[in-house]
Amino acid sequence: MGFGQNTDERSHVFQAINKEVLAHSKAYSTLQEATEKIGHRLTGSENGEKAEQYAYDLLKSYGFDDVRFQPFQAESWSREALSLSVAINGKEGESMKAVSLAHTPEKAHLQAPIVDLGSGLEADYLANPSKAKDKIVLAYLGVLPDALAGAKNLHRSEKTALAIKYGAKGIILYNTVPGGVLLTGTASVTGGLIPIPAVCIGLEDGLVLKDSLAHNSKVEATIDMTNHSGQITARNVIAKIEGTSLAQEKIVIGGHLDSWDLATGAIDNGIGSFAVIDMARTLKKLKIKPRRTIEFVLFMGEEEGLLGSKAYVKEATDDKSIDQIRYMLNYDMTNDPKSFHASLEASKELFEDIGKDVKAIDSSFKNNFQGKAGLHSDHQPFMLAGVPTGGGGDAHLSKDVLNCYHADCDSFNLVDKVGLVNTVRFSTMLVYGIADAPEIKEKRLSDAEIKTLLMENNLEEALRISGDWRW
Repeated sequence: MGFGQNTDERSHVFQAINKEVLAHSKAYSTLQEATEKIGHRLTGSENGEKAEQYAYDLLKSYGFDDVRFQPFQAESWSREALSLSVAINGKEGESMKAVSLAHTPEKAHLQAPIVDLGSGLEADYLANPSKAKDKIVLAYLGVLPDALAGAKNLHRSEKTALAIKYGAKGIILYNTVPGGVLLTGTASVTGGLIPIPAVCIGLEDGLVLKDSLAHNSKVEATIDMTNHSGQITARNVIAKIEGTSLAQEKIVIGGHLDSWDLATGAIDNGIGSFAVIDMARTLKKLKIKPRRTIEFVLFMGEEEGLLGSKAYVKEATDDKSIDQIRYMLNYDMTNDPKSFHASLEASKELFEDIGKDVKAIDSSFKNNFQGKAGLHSDHQPFMLAGVPTGGGGDAHLSKDVLNCYHADCDSFNLVDKVGLVNTVRFSTMLVYGIADAPEIKEKRLSDAEIKTLLMENNLEEALRISGDWRW
């Protein structure tokens, strides 16, 4: 027999969640097993398929009878060969360590001069709109100190889109992290192939090129690459707990299961996706049934352009079930959250009310709500469809861990077991608290309200570059 749905019992339910997760959480052990037995979880690869099946079987083993795959078609991409050589002032070209960014062409041979475009923001191009034409752009992955005051950084795919817009033949992005660390990821705003080669080099090599160009040296690069691309079927993995009195309303909680192929993706996004699986296990084990239905979704294809979440939202839009989704909670590299966050400031009352009971159980939870909207993870398609989004906020990952973002050092040894357990227990309380709330005041936003939200959060420029600005 499950717990009742009276909100007076919420504290009792939270205590049960807390006790169960502290004693029996499986997130750490299952993530370790997956990294050891599967390795990386690249969408469209054999490993990606193994990861989908692993998550499906795990949820089945936790007692979910109606686990299902949600297949979708996508343009898969995987790297093959790459060489980058750089010649300064006509000297023989020297090989430079580099990694291809996703959705670059299947074959490319390019020899062209390099030009420094600073941080790769539109302001850098507007200073001399013809500077990049027929050249290879060099740009920093972050924002340089000499950028215009208040300059907002762009995603690597948006920086690549700007290079294409201004006529560049290629782009070399250099990392923000010292030690020669190479970052991978998609350089495409659409998830489809881009027309120019895009590569990443280490910070130190980038600064050498930047310094050479600053001293009026002639710097030329030769890029040769081969990659593989083709249509594949990937699968989101979905399980649900049916609600009681408001079963037609739904709370979606998800995280992306896929990763890049340079490492096992333990942080990005093993800690998020395996936390979501353990939240499902916890509620199932305790036989908790809230008022609203909870749907747990492991998305594939996030790294290659939010492909799984876009497919989910498209299907929900087509069958009109999008109106049933009251909140989407996203867990992407979330570790040890100390507060909750949401896209809407209006969510503060509900989220802080839930957080108050969480803090009563564990005083390390600070309950400092933040209302802010952002992009570039699986909440984005939901938010653009007007669905309120949120999740664990005020989270912490050390600098050493963040330095391995999308790099070959993103391995299981970086996982913080205590932080992962905290993600599971605090966030299980959040999803239950929302799903069982007597009333959710926040409604799906109208098109005009979505536009206002995006503008208030300074997201228009990034969405225009990506082609997602529809106003």
